[in-house]
Amino acid sequence: MTSMIPESNGADESRVQSTSQAAAPSVPLTSTDDAAKAPDTLTRFLAFLIDGIAVGLVGLVPVIGGIAGIAYVLFRDGLDVEYMRRRSLGKTLMKLTVVRDDGAPMDLMTSARRNWPLAFGSLTQLLVFIPILGWALIPLVLIAGVVFVIIEIVKVTTDPDGRRWGDGLAKTRVVVSAD
Repeated sequence: MTSMIPESNGADESRVQSTSQAAAPSVPLTSTDDAAKAPDTLTRFLAFLIDGIAVGLVGLVPVIGGIAGIAYVLFRDGLDVEYMRRRSLGKTLMKLTVVRDDGAPMDLMTSARRNWPLAFGSLTQLLVFIPILGWALIPLVLIAGVVFVIIEIVKVTTDPDGRRWGDGLAKTRVVVSAD
């Protein structure tokens, strides 16, 4: 019995796939896209500052504010909130977005992998509530947190693509967004 479906030579499929990807605006940018331009350091700093102010304000709420602030720092780039579209508040306002090297959309685990070096020092807010051992760990966690932030600053300012340490860990990078 013969098949009525023509066999594909592969070229037609790749042409259809690339045409459908080009037509779909929701396809995430990948590291190889020409349109994915790295932002300048000042724009990234302003986005970080906006996020820091937001976290600081939330952190004013006793206990739960600190926990919410840590959670936001960890998961901010993977939150599937309509307005933010998997971007932090600062990145949304500064028109930046985080893209994964594999082209997949950002998710909570990739965001946590990317942002844990920035959130590490914030753990002191939780250690305060653990008598003796927690209090003893506070200076070490603070020092490590400061070291991690310094590493992040050095990486983002010296890397040709503007990738910080967390970007390397999560295989991501920040680009200028079309919206």
